[in-house]
Amino acid sequence: MTKCKLEYIWLDGYQPTQSMRSKTKVVDDFSGNFEDAPVWSFDGSSTQQAPGGASDCLLKPVFCCPDPDRSGTGFLVMCEVLNADGTPHRSNGRATIKDKDDDFWFGFEQEYTIFDPETNRPLGFPAEGFPAPQGPYYCSVGSGKAVGRDLVEEHLELCLEAGLNVEGVNAEVMMGQWEFQIFAKGACLAGDEIWVARFLLDRTAEKYGLVINYHCKPMQGDWNGSGMHANFSNTLLRTCGSKEVYEAVCQAFEPRINEHIDVYGADNDQRLTGLHETQSIDKFSYGISDRGASIRIPIFTVEHGWKGWLEDRRPASNADPYMVASAIIATVRTAKLPATV
Repeated sequence: MTKCKLEYIWLDGYQPTQSMRSKTKVVDDFSGNFEDAPVWSFDGSSTQQAPGGASDCLLKPVFCCPDPDRSGTGFLVMCEVLNADGTPHRSNGRATIKDKDDDFWFGFEQEYTIFDPETNRPLGFPAEGFPAPQGPYYCSVGSGKAVGRDLVEEHLELCLEAGLNVEGVNAEVMMGQWEFQIFAKGACLAGDEIWVARFLLDRTAEKYGLVINYHCKPMQGDWNGSGMHANFSNTLLRTCGSKEVYEAVCQAFEPRINEHIDVYGADNDQRLTGLHETQSIDKFSYGISDRGASIRIPIFTVEHGWKGWLEDRRPASNADPYMVASAIIATVRTAKLPATV
């Protein structure tokens, strides 16, 4: 009989930005399948998800992978939060996704900033003043430009050991800012993997005495903010071969600016200013290879005969990927397509 450690991970009820919570359950001879992980409970009154007089909330496992820090006997179990009666909790963004056939594929580009808790500034920034202006840090190599690489490399290895579909990492435009990318066929799975990857990043940063800052504008001034660009497609976009279809889908987003911004992350007005590769938060635009647009049409899509994907550049780094995916799916389905489709 083998004792296995299941790390149950869930999102709390804090607003406007939810935090991750976790606790360990020890079980015998776990199979590694999330379906075999039992429903568990927690004290919702300590996470702003229930009153003290009726504090039980339920954890429903929805995704499981090996825990690389507990080799062989550990598993990471991503959970949805349910009310005591088994209905989805109001904080449960995953339950809002309407993609049961996994027709939608998502690739999230998760940016973040490594902070030094001693200075409460991005890693590499001096305690007072600023480093050299932006320019040399993006995809950089070398001391004084790329900082925090040990943490980033360890996180990448842990994600791969866990079986997460990480497609790459790179240093970003601001010093101390990095990015990893995850792709999944299915909106729920993409959200699951982003949250588990965030969990591994935060837990790994503990060992280095560093803090991962997901705020979308961690440094005011002439510094890029942090986003979580959402690359998405469905069967229509992957196969239509029609510029008119792509334009119709993009145009469906324009009248729904508020619905998207409401779930695209707190304080996004500080990031979506029209500067630093963004469109203004109250405007909508789309364009081929345009990183200043709300939605970018990748050159890959055009060169492959209008068969590919779109990139919504507005989601902030602190957004809930479940809610982002849910909003995008809902909007794509409102598109008024050409009669020939």
